[in-house]
Amino acid sequence: SARAGLLPGRRVHRHNENRYRGRAPLDRRAIRCVTPGATKGDSGMSDGNSRPGALADILVLDLTRVLAGPFCTMVLSDLGARVIKVEPPGGDDSRAYGPWVNGESAYFMSLNRGKESVALDLKADDDRALFERLLGRADVLVENFRPGALARLGYGWETLGERYPKLIYAACSGFGQTGPLSRRPAYDMVVQGMGGIMSLTGHEGSPPTRVGTAIGDIAAGLFTAVGVAAALHERARTGRGRFVDVAMLDCQLAILENAVARYFATGESPPPSGARHPSIAPFECYESADGHVIVAAGNEALFRKLCEALEREELCADPRFSGNPQRMENVLALKAELERTLKTRTTAQWLESLEAAGVPCGPLNDVGGAVSEPQALARNMVVRIDDPRAGGVRIAGNPIKMPGHDDPPARGPIPTLDGARAALLAEFGIGG
Repeated sequence: SARAGLLPGRRVHRHNENRYRGRAPLDRRAIRCVTPGATKGDSGMSDGNSRPGALADILVLDLTRVLAGPFCTMVLSDLGARVIKVEPPGGDDSRAYGPWVNGESAYFMSLNRGKESVALDLKADDDRALFERLLGRADVLVENFRPGALARLGYGWETLGERYPKLIYAACSGFGQTGPLSRRPAYDMVVQGMGGIMSLTGHEGSPPTRVGTAIGDIAAGLFTAVGVAAALHERARTGRGRFVDVAMLDCQLAILENAVARYFATGESPPPSGARHPSIAPFECYESADGHVIVAAGNEALFRKLCEALEREELCADPRFSGNPQRMENVLALKAELERTLKTRTTAQWLESLEAAGVPCGPLNDVGGAVSEPQALARNMVVRIDDPRAGGVRIAGNPIKMPGHDDPPARGPIPTLDGARAALLAEFGIGG
């Protein structure tokens, strides 16, 4: 079980321990997340002065499953929306994904905590009646079926947009509603491969490497949430709903950032660049005496500060490193010179020196190190699930901090499949 907010079985990470040695220990049970500019009452714990999230008056029908769609509706939920998860009778596929805690899927609970679940067969008359009552009250519907799937049940945008003119209908699919691949299914791995991001990941000459998180799903979920927010704002002005069409493949292209510009500028596809920036140096992960340290010297002034902190001022005068273009041409030689010095001291020692010099830097954390970072904890970025079935599991918090709105230290509970049916039948005026 968790003690004092620590994850079960979590080891203390040495660089975090050393980096903050001498400071007062953090009591994670008492940590409050105070957003910049916040006053008393704007903390991560509700104290009677805070308000529910900015979307507290919004009702979302969540017909999504697995990751991209549930991630979108989780973001909306964390911003205060009420989310009713409409599942098929067998439940969201991710209920069957491990790891397991007390017989519950930690995968499922991390994305769906705090939602209400109702299992509906949209081919059955009684369930369609309840679904249509929900639609009559809903502000937003989010789905991630293949295009046309809901239309075949009579619930496509053409029908619902006319019947419920204020409804925002967001469709998050693999390839979008148009184009030659629109009817094809897709998972994260498919769009990572097609979208070019895997070609930029890993080290040159290494086998194809997937990004370590499901970036294909997560990017699509985030863009869908942004689209919903924009449609809600437009509705406040026009009084009408909107169809929002987001494709996972489109989102992968959108987050390739300057790789697209580099391709069109040079006519060549950029290769993977390992742990360094493709256009800036020094800007990568370097070896220290006991691990690694990240250094990001993004301009000439920072490079000079770095050289001074390392007591290697001669590097600034070296013609190989006189400017960023020269440093990029000689990036391997620069790395060798920097690591010759960085390997003489520990990561914690270098972080102290580099931070004092104003050089952007950080440790190379694994997940355990990341969720133990005092900065992350102070920002309420590790929260508990308020459900005894969760068994002390903690999850990532909401990174959108809005002073005056609640950012509670707990999320939850875990929705039981069809657990909200009776309450919804009563609330929406359907007998039995």
